[in-house]
Amino acid sequence: MVDVIRQVTTEVLQAFADAWNRHDIDALMSFMTEDCVFEASAGPEVCGTRYAGREAVRAGFEDVWATFPDAHWGGARHFVTGDRGVSEWTFTGTRADGTRVEVHGCDLFTFRDGKIALKNSYRKNRPPLGTPKG
Repeated sequence: MVDVIRQVTTEVLQAFADAWNRHDIDALMSFMTEDCVFEASAGPEVCGTRYAGREAVRAGFEDVWATFPDAHWGGARHFVTGDRGVSEWTFTGTRADGTRVEVHGCDLFTFRDGKIALKNSYRKNRPPLGTPKG
């Protein structure tokens, strides 16, 4: 596991967060293993919605930006220990109907061979900040 510790650092997690904020799907996918998994914070399964494999994960990541075109993860804080890591952040975004979301959340990561094998996302369940006028 020593190689993983050298390869995945808090700087790597910050670069991953920066790619999210740029909405840069190619950069994001460069951090992921070939058999990566993304467990979203919402969905019908006990783990949220589970996307397995590069194409599914890519689609899941892109769906976040489709739902929240101005999605942003601010105030990121990271730590890494062995083959695991955590990023904490404040998510802000506006849905197509105009409702705004602002919540704290975190990602739990599992690393393999210097890349992210699992991104498991959690966020607070807070009502939208505003409702659309209509």
